[in-house]
This record gives sequence, structure tokens and C-alpha cells, in this order.
Amino acid sequence: MKLCWLDIRNVNGAREAIVEEAVHQRVDAIVAADAADLEPIPPTVKKVLFPQHQPLPETFGAADLVIVDPARHGDPAVLTEKFPDVEFGRYVEIVDADSLEAACHAARHDKWSLLYFRDPTKIPLEIVLAAAAGAEGSIITQVADVEEAEIVFGVLEHGSDGVMLAPRVPGEATELKAAALSKAADVSLVELTVTGIRRVGIGERACVDTCTNFRLDEGILVGSHSTGMILCCSETHPLPYMPTRPFRVNAGALHSYTLSANGRTNYLSELHSGGRVLAVDSQGRSRVVTVGRVKIETRPLLAIDAVAPSGVKVNLIVQDDWHVRVLGPGGTVLNVTELTEGTKVLGCLPVEQRHVGYPIDEFCIEK
Repeated sequence: MKLCWLDIRNVNGAREAIVEEAVHQRVDAIVAADAADLEPIPPTVKKVLFPQHQPLPETFGAADLVIVDPARHGDPAVLTEKFPDVEFGRYVEIVDADSLEAACHAARHDKWSLLYFRDPTKIPLEIVLAAAAGAEGSIITQVADVEEAEIVFGVLEHGSDGVMLAPRVPGEATELKAAALSKAADVSLVELTVTGIRRVGIGERACVDTCTNFRLDEGILVGSHSTGMILCCSETHPLPYMPTRPFRVNAGALHSYTLSANGRTNYLSELHSGGRVLAVDSQGRSRVVTVGRVKIETRPLLAIDAVAPSGVKVNLIVQDDWHVRVLGPGGTVLNVTELTEGTKVLGCLPVEQRHVGYPIDEFCIEK
């Protein structure tokens, strides 16, 4: 779980609304320069005092944590000895090689490190994260906006432990919390039984090329109906006549649904460069991956009909070619043209109908 700190030090007119939103969204900490501003904050939120350009106050009030700049306030370890009842963290602004080394040291040894990288490159953050691998402390990175927070959360795959954002308007605390929770929830997969395959003529199918290499038992969920999808395999496994393309899934006809981020569905036809889609493995573990491009081309098509143990019927229309594959139990790779009645394939059964991709509880028949 990524940590979300909201910096209210320079918030003026909308402070009350922003703080109320932050508490409602269960941000992890609110950061203030004056201890008095932390008094109204409920105990469910960590109260962080950060008097960056001011001297330390005589008392720290309701603060749970005090972030100090060693050049102005002194070393956190020394301050801890002086104030044994107060928890201290270190602020480092990274502007050159020396300050980068100071940030690495803080990340390795301090319980809390608040880092500000002056330059837009993320290479210094990568260095700090690598240097702190295995350390027990938490690294909080100061960010300019929610978009940068999303990037920071993913640097070196693991990302910073958290971010500190100074909101400009109400609503940004909600957006930040959503970005911190963007890790996809696992999918509950079921074994579907193929009831038949049939050729359905010519149509357009979509290959989804992502910016990520899929694992051997990983693909995307695709189906003609929102209530049932089959796990389509990536082109990770060797094929005669052509090289592997481990970033690609030959997914299905352009009308098909697929799962994307935050529980939404998208039509394959509306995926685009920079969009998101959900990668799922044979155990149901999932992750959000970025779409690089979608190739829609005319091909002969094959319909796969299957049924779930609950009786729900599932349909998937794919390119009619033996190199198009779906996944079976245990990650078994199955060529679609070789499926027969009784073959087991993996899929999922979303319980809600969909309206513009969002789950909705309403009467709807798809056939």
C-alpha cells in the first residue's frame, strides 16, 4: 500500500474543504508548518509537522512526526535524544551528487525520509531506491501533481513508499488516493467447458500490443459478453514461421469486451496507445499494463462457445488460426483451432452488467 501525504502548508482559501476531503479519503498523513494547524486533525490521520524554512518550535503540539532539514534544524538522531517523546524524519533536497548521496544514506538509515528531487529526471530516485533496497525505513517523495505521483509509485517497479502532494484545489486528495490504490485486484478465475467451435466468416480482429512483456501463463480476458470472458494467451510461446512477440495478445473480434483498470471494461476497438488493460495470469493475479498500439485487421473468425459450472454461457470470437491461443487450467497453452467439446479453458464471470464500461446493477440481456 502506497502512502499518501497531503501538504497543506501553503493552502489558503480552500484549506477546510481540502482537509475534510483528505480525512474522508483516509490519506495517511497531513503535513503542516504550524503545529496549531494539526490540532483539528483526527487521530485516524498521521500529523506531520514540517517547518521547512522556519526554526523548530519550542513544543511540537499534536504532531506525530516532525520532518527536519538537518542544515537548519540539526540531525534527526541528535534531536531524538533531546526530545525522546518525539519521532523525527529527515528532509533532503537532491540537487547534485553530494545531496544524492545524503538521500541514499537517509533512505538506508532513517525511519522516515522526505525527498525532493529538483530536476525532472527520475534517475536519482532510481538510485536512492536501489541504495535503500532491504532497508526498513519509508521513503516519501515530494511530487508536483497526481500524474507525477503515478510515475513515482512505479519507479523500478516497486516505487517510492509514498508521496507528498500539495493540493491546489479540492478533488486532488481523491485523485491521489486512487493513484495509490491503482494496483489491480486479483481476478477470480473459473474453469469453463468448451461446448463447440464454429467458423463465423470474415471480420475484424484486434491484436493488443502492450508496453510490457507478458509472463508465460499471462494474457488478457476477452469475451463477446460482459458476463463471461476467456483468458487469451500472449504470443510469448514459440511458434513456427514467426518470432515470438511477448508483448502481444491476439485478442479477438473488435466488438469484444476486455477488462481494464479499476474494474472497467473496454471494447477492444476503443483501446488506444497510452490506454490501460488488465493482464491476468492463470492464478488470477493481475496487473495494469499500458497499451502501445492496437492492430485491427480483417481476418477469418472462429467462435468459441463455453459454459461455466454455474451454467453461464460464454462466447469468444477470435481469428481463425491455429497460432491464436487461450489458456487452460494450470496455464496450459491451447491452440484455438484444436479446441474440442469438453476442453477446459480459464475464464471469469463478472457479475454486473455494464454501462459505458462501468459495472451497473440493472436488467440487461446479451446474446
